[in-house]
Amino acid sequence: MTSPPGSAAEEGKSASISPSTDRALTVLETLVGAQEPLTLTALAREAHIPLATCAAIVQTLEQRGYAVRRVVGRSHFWRPTLRLYALSTRLIRAVDPSQTAQPHLRALCDRLGMPAHLGVLEGRNVVYVAKAAAPGLIQFDTYPGKVAPFHLTALGRVIAAYLSPADLKALTSGNLPGGGGPKARGGSRWLKAELEQTRERGYALEDEEEQADIGCVAAPVFRASEQVAYSVGITGFTHDLFGGRLDEAIEAVVQTGKALSADLGSGRTLDVI
Repeated sequence: MTSPPGSAAEEGKSASISPSTDRALTVLETLVGAQEPLTLTALAREAHIPLATCAAIVQTLEQRGYAVRRVVGRSHFWRPTLRLYALSTRLIRAVDPSQTAQPHLRALCDRLGMPAHLGVLEGRNVVYVAKAAAPGLIQFDTYPGKVAPFHLTALGRVIAAYLSPADLKALTSGNLPGGGGPKARGGSRWLKAELEQTRERGYALEDEEEQADIGCVAAPVFRASEQVAYSVGITGFTHDLFGGRLDEAIEAVVQTGKALSADLGSGRTLDVI
């Protein structure tokens, strides 16, 4: 059995600055990752930590309210408590997604020379909540606070593609608003196929569906709960974006989505097809 990431016993890793902290975190991560409560022996084995050391750690976690035990006969079964959830909730409230995203958006914009955006789904619209503008005289009509129908944009569709079935059903029920660019499409059959393809490949494409001559590539951003939270994307002229730079743009946008998801606490990864 391989050691958990970050464990003191994991081969090939340099010595931790604080081995005791490393072991305590490994025990806590092992408890959280377990499908059921663990005995002390099982916990020490899973964490690759000596039994006596593991006992001291888990008893400390119990005293601090991060773990609790259930006694069955002579066996003690350990599980984590929701105190971790309370901590994470406070952390999430303290994180401003636009501030967290800004360095990633700036790096993405500088890499491609195209404006980069962070979007969030509000009802049946996508709202631009952050932007990194590209230099030059020509500026796109995108700005924090801009609202657009979700189905006309890559930023909106890539979020919709990762919603739960119930949330997606609520989002797509009824008629979609009309309008948009010269290639705007509608209808539940088209949207269902588009969202399925988006989810399979890990990114969404927009080709003159919201506005003539404008294209977009967008990727999902996940929160710590592994639910989709935002989308990140770039906007460019279709003749530039689809005229030879599409692969480069897809790679950069998907990498940015992964990096931003990691900053928000997600361990989820997506493969580009």
